[in-house]
Amino acid sequence: MLRAERGVSRRQLADALGVHYQTVGYLERGEYSPSLYLALKLAEYFEVPVEVVFATKPFPRLGA
Repeated sequence: MLRAERGVSRRQLADALGVHYQTVGYLERGEYSPSLYLALKLAEYFEVPVEVVFATKPFPRLGA
């Protein structure tokens, strides 16, 4: 959601995080649980608390 809303491609995000672009797809589909380090890097990239990106309950859309 954050990636799409901010117009960032999977490849751009993957390059910024130092992972393969397919890893971003796995994360988005919920097929991969990231390490704590990767979760924190992702939150840092989007400048949001890690709870906005990863939570045990659905998070409401930003701006909703």
